[in-house]
Amino acid sequence: MKRRRRARLTAGILAAGLVLTGCAGNGNTERAADGSRGGNRAPVAPDARQDGAAEGEQRSEPPAADWLSTFALDVDTASYGYARRTLSEGRLPEPTSVRPEEFVNSFRPDYPRPAGDGFSVTIDGARTGDDGWSVVRVGLATAAADRKGERPPAALTFVVDISGSMAETGRLDLVKESLGILTDELRDDDSVALVTFSDEAETRLPMTKVKGQRERIHDIVDELATTSSTNVEAGVRTGYDVAVEGHREGATNRVVLLSDALANTGDTDAQSILNRIDKERRQYGITLFGVGVGSDYGDAFMERLADKGDGHTTYVSTSEQARKVFVDQLPHNIELRARDAKAQVAFDPKTVEKFRLIGYENREVADEDFRDDRVDGGEVGAGHTVTALYAVKTRPGRTGQLATATVRWLDPKSRTPHENTGSVGTSALTTSLWAPGHDSLQLTAVTAYFADRLRGGDLPGAPKLSELAERSGAIAERSGSKVVRELTEAIRQADKLLARDGGAEPGDPYVG
Repeated sequence: MKRRRRARLTAGILAAGLVLTGCAGNGNTERAADGSRGGNRAPVAPDARQDGAAEGEQRSEPPAADWLSTFALDVDTASYGYARRTLSEGRLPEPTSVRPEEFVNSFRPDYPRPAGDGFSVTIDGARTGDDGWSVVRVGLATAAADRKGERPPAALTFVVDISGSMAETGRLDLVKESLGILTDELRDDDSVALVTFSDEAETRLPMTKVKGQRERIHDIVDELATTSSTNVEAGVRTGYDVAVEGHREGATNRVVLLSDALANTGDTDAQSILNRIDKERRQYGITLFGVGVGSDYGDAFMERLADKGDGHTTYVSTSEQARKVFVDQLPHNIELRARDAKAQVAFDPKTVEKFRLIGYENREVADEDFRDDRVDGGEVGAGHTVTALYAVKTRPGRTGQLATATVRWLDPKSRTPHENTGSVGTSALTTSLWAPGHDSLQLTAVTAYFADRLRGGDLPGAPKLSELAERSGAIAERSGSKVVRELTEAIRQADKLLARDGGAEPGDPYVG
């Protein structure tokens, strides 16, 4: 199956980092080493199929072995940001809006960085119990940006929602503040354009060099005010028209959509928008960065737009978060390190009995398409990290090779393909996940377990929410990390709300 287009510790610094937890198939589906599971399986070599059969077992058509997990890289964080906002308002997020990879994406592990463009590959793991289950983490990282060094100029087209729904206190004001922050952070050789939309779209500023125009840009932003309905189709269509007209060779050309994504006019199912984005993405290399706002937020709609636009999404609800996105993370959102990046993890059937991947269900790539550079991958910026977290059950008494992870990407300028590989053995699983000295891996596991619980999952070895809050709180205490304290508070709030709604696990302290 072809992936739907798209294209993430220094103890828990929040970032537009990247988590890879995807594979072909549902994230809550275990795969046995003989490939037997529900759903379709990618074809494998005939000799591999024979290895999966139990000794003496008679089969006329043995199932295809599937020891591969193949997916496109992704750096979204919107699902976690919106879940935190929802929980803080005393509401549980809709399970369908919870994407575990975006929860884990929101924290940046301290992986080694490569010297140039491309990725480093780091793999670690630990036992989660005495029943053979462990977690295995595949970590990818790009080189950080040199904020004082050279980068290609940016050509950014802001597409701003000024519909009536943006009149909610703090929505449009936050967008205007975000744009003001970004305008001040851009370089003189960068260019910006501005399109607004409600029931119709209007170009407020054609593509304009920032040098000598900052005051003019600020004035246009300050004048923005809400009007009527939400025609996202008109806004995105006009935004891409302006981006194409102002396209700059050698620059990072990107559309930045700031909206609550609550489309109610025009093509609200987004298909024609997606088709248009796909065309411009392919022809001009224009990518989409979606910034979501508002207590009611069209999460799925925004995700689909960014998915097709080879971009990513984030969510902001406070001035502090806006500053983090548009100042601290600006290089991530502008400077590309890799195009069409994909990862493939191969588990060794001699040591692995079954595995389960957490999240990334809609980032699938067929195994045979891993080295087909015509198949989309993800666009990854400077300083991003990607983490693939797997629940893995090993075969009793077996030791040796456990998994090999390969990442493949295209050079952002020449589109030359490159690969890097890392591997790990069963010796990595000798210690307990919750033993001292595993804060980075523990934080990844806590965040993934939390997300899975919110969407009703049942990962093997997952602690109760009350225990997850204790684990997260201890990490926050040791690291002094504000964002880990915020995670801890979100877990505690979810625990209370689930207990109130009758969904708490037996034994939770909030059960009356």
